[in-house]
Amino acid sequence: MSHPLLTDRTALLRNRARASQTFLHDIARAEVEDRLAMVNRAFTAPVIVTGMAAPWQDMIPGARVIADDDTLDVTQGCADLVIHAMGLHWANDPVGQVIQCARALRPDGMFLGLALGGQTLHELRAAVATAETEITGGLSPRVLPMADIRDMGALLQRAGLALPVADSARINVTYASPLHLMRDLRAMGEGNAMLARLRHPTRRAILLRAAAIYTDLHGTPDGRIPATFDLVTLTGWAPDASQPQPLRPGSAAKRLAEALQATETPLQD
Repeated sequence: MSHPLLTDRTALLRNRARASQTFLHDIARAEVEDRLAMVNRAFTAPVIVTGMAAPWQDMIPGARVIADDDTLDVTQGCADLVIHAMGLHWANDPVGQVIQCARALRPDGMFLGLALGGQTLHELRAAVATAETEITGGLSPRVLPMADIRDMGALLQRAGLALPVADSARINVTYASPLHLMRDLRAMGEGNAMLARLRHPTRRAILLRAAAIYTDLHGTPDGRIPATFDLVTLTGWAPDASQPQPLRPGSAAKRLAEALQATETPLQD
């Protein structure tokens, strides 16, 4: 079954090749290191899937670092840990990406996915949309839409991963101006690579109006503007008989009222 294409992979790879700023990847890497430190296990066959290899190259000795291409360079059961690092928000088929990662895992192998989502850049998205509507009377795809945490968490279940958990951490950053934010997004390789984007530079009038709207709505007393990034982390495990299993309904040996030492009151029909 085909799915609509969101991303122009050629443009995305070009943007990433020009990237010089990795602070979001650095934050995501620190998050991964913290989570792995809490797992009492030594991983012997880790794979890291990412569109920017440099920030992840030396994180785990012996890890294979592969590109987040539509078809991943993995085979079934090749890994006991797969980290999908900061690429799912650009994936044309995020479900397929997680399914491929799940198939690459050995039984009881761990999946960790990190991506932008939620309210990421909501200030910029609203300001650009308002400015373009005022000036041109219409809207064009300029800022990547973001999935909410529930939709991203559902990827784990659709991939058949056990013990699925999705959570997010908000990263608040301030910039001297909205134009500085836009420049920094390009430096991070997060510029517009949407397939349906207009194929010419954004009009200066739109950029200036968007910057003015952004500053009016969100400017801080010290003259700076905030930018929101929501880092969503997905955790799941390849199913294995050794994992905790839910009890069969009706199999409890004790009633809840007995455990709580409470009086049980029957419900009225």
